[in-house]
Amino acid sequence: MQTRSKFFDDLSQLMTNAAGVAQGARTEAETAMRGWFERFLADANMVTREEFDAVREMALKARDENDRLSRRIEELEARVAGAGESASGGGSATASREGGLP
Repeated sequence: MQTRSKFFDDLSQLMTNAAGVAQGARTEAETAMRGWFERFLADANMVTREEFDAVREMALKARDENDRLSRRIEELEARVAGAGESASGGGSATASREGGLP
């Protein structure tokens, strides 16, 4: 028959407790470092990834809108240029139809 040694039981308990303390210290150190790093970023006027992505999305939408408006302006300028050529070639009917003065 084999008996358990009190020494090994105590050693096992000590190792288990030490592992728990080490895990707690690790968690506390990570929390402290995370807090320090967040304060550093805030003081350095750096943005978070979420803020960066939001502003990037707004810039992409603004660029698309700008491109769309540029194409619209080109179309309208082409129409005005075409209307100007037809008005100078034949008369006031076009100007009257579009609401211009005769």
